[in-house]
Amino acid sequence: MASFSIIDPIDFLALQTIRKGLDDLPGSNYFASWDFTSEPCNFAGVYCDGDKVIALNLGDPRAGSPGLTGNLDPSIGKLSALAEFTVVPGRITGALPESMSQLKNLRFLGVSRNFLSGDIPASLGQLRELQTLDLSFNQLTGNIPWAIGALPTLSNVILCHNHLSGSIPPFVSPRLTRLDLKHNELSGTLLPNSLPSSLEYLSLSWNQLTGPVDYHLTRLNRLNYLDLSLNRFTGCIPGILFTFPLTNLQLQRNLFTGPVLPMSQVTIPTVDISFNRFFGEISPLLSNVQNLYLNNNRFMGQVPAVLVDRLLTAGIQVLYLQHNFLTGIEINPTVEIPVSSSLCLQYNCMIPPVQTACPLKAGKQKSRPTDQCAEWKGKKGEKTNNIKG
Repeated sequence: MASFSIIDPIDFLALQTIRKGLDDLPGSNYFASWDFTSEPCNFAGVYCDGDKVIALNLGDPRAGSPGLTGNLDPSIGKLSALAEFTVVPGRITGALPESMSQLKNLRFLGVSRNFLSGDIPASLGQLRELQTLDLSFNQLTGNIPWAIGALPTLSNVILCHNHLSGSIPPFVSPRLTRLDLKHNELSGTLLPNSLPSSLEYLSLSWNQLTGPVDYHLTRLNRLNYLDLSLNRFTGCIPGILFTFPLTNLQLQRNLFTGPVLPMSQVTIPTVDISFNRFFGEISPLLSNVQNLYLNNNRFMGQVPAVLVDRLLTAGIQVLYLQHNFLTGIEINPTVEIPVSSSLCLQYNCMIPPVQTACPLKAGKQKSRPTDQCAEWKGKKGEKTNNIKG
């Protein structure tokens, strides 16, 4: 960590200027070691190689410790050998300096859980070595620059919990494994090649995104986490999606439609496709899912017996089927459902044969009005606009 040579004068002055823009929050002693009468390569969070600063980790990284306050000074751009720059959670305000685009060796940029505002500088697209960009939990606005999507070696992009708007740019890096854009104000449709097939974690939830995604999803066969919930996506879901190595599939609260037809037995622990417009019969291939949320759709027909069997042996922990057009379930009214399992059947085209605790949002009506069921039966499961889901 320590250097035996004297720090480069440009780096020395840059650290001095950075220090002037920042202060410890009450209870933080991070800057106690920053005494410029001594060698800066020995300062807390400063790492040197020879006479150059190669890493700058501002603030005490211990969990729960108070962070820093102030602004990031543009002189950061003078640390020409910097490969890593992080700031612990705190109260850093103002914009991310445009001068960061001068840090041609920067591989890791992480300033999350602060109060950064303004746009993400498009000039960050000049950082050709950048692998991780984490600006999550700030107050950033404007678009995600297309130049960032064009960076060739990105592996992690974490921009969640900001106020970013506009469309999602195409991400071209064949190394991108994590893309987290949830809780923003992004809109528009996904472009044909906007998501690389290398993705393992994708969260776009809590935005205003529209259009179909079946083409994109078919290509993302390395995904182990997918959350597209709380958008306005449309179209159907490809059956091959259920064969991916997913641990969590969150598609709830969109405008998806069509039947749900897995290609083989589904082993994803949690599947939530509630509050959409899916129709047709429930596939028995969903019986190995531990937490299955099918509620508030347009499913019809009988509940597969294999789902009931799995529920009664505590293989299924959550089976939410409320607010559909289901017409029957084979279950003994006197059967005891395991304490660890939850079943909700209300507001379907049947009288629930067992009384179970449903979530409050399911309402108090046990069954769907018969006129709705008759009309739905007449439509043979095709989507219709005059049926309340």
